[in-house]
Amino acid sequence: MAHKTQQKIELQAQKREVLGRKVKHIRNSGFVPAVLYGKGQEAIPLQVPVKDFDKAFKAAGESTLLYLMVDGQAYPTIIHDVMRDPLKDTVIHADFYKVRLDEKIKTNVPVVFTGEAPAVKDLQGIFVRNVNELEVEAFPQDLPHEISIDISSLKNFGDQISLKDINLGEKVQLIGEPDEIIATVQEPKSQEELEAELAEPTTDVSAVEEVEKEKKEEEIVEEEGTETPAPAEEGKEE
Repeated sequence: MAHKTQQKIELQAQKREVLGRKVKHIRNSGFVPAVLYGKGQEAIPLQVPVKDFDKAFKAAGESTLLYLMVDGQAYPTIIHDVMRDPLKDTVIHADFYKVRLDEKIKTNVPVVFTGEAPAVKDLQGIFVRNVNELEVEAFPQDLPHEISIDISSLKNFGDQISLKDINLGEKVQLIGEPDEIIATVQEPKSQEELEAELAEPTTDVSAVEEVEKEKKEEEIVEEEGTETPAPAEEGKEE
């Protein structure tokens, strides 16, 4: 079990004057509108070349320290939130959260399973992954880019990897219950079991109708002017 760290990642950004709905012109010009903010940091609207952002995001993800360069000054940040166009899947906005190198932070790190499970290869078992990411706490400069978990120890049906089996070293602490199951291997299902599952109704119609009713009621309340909670971070703007 290991975690993968990255070399120092830097990204050049420019301050932007264009705000609100006019930012579509920035996107059309090949830039990603962004905002730099953080505890004790006044929000700074920015723009970053799309190609540069894509390259940096691929390297850093949302868990690796990235130095944002603005007017010659380096800001240690974590890419906190990325908005994508639902149709084109292109990045339309990004948040950079400024961090302190002397303060630990908590964040989620992607999990990558490596190796081959003998229970799958030799016994035709079904590999079950229960997580896609794990929460960790560390100083920003020690945050892993990803957590690599070797599954070659899964030799029999029912074998499992738990949180307590993962060692990320002294600098990175895993958050969660030690006995939380990360991955396991189940026995292959028989044809009869598969047919039985297919025969069972998968959707509770009454539950769906209840959810739709609640959504409509919420929409009515919002239209009547009920206040909605303010975002956790103040000072952010498009």
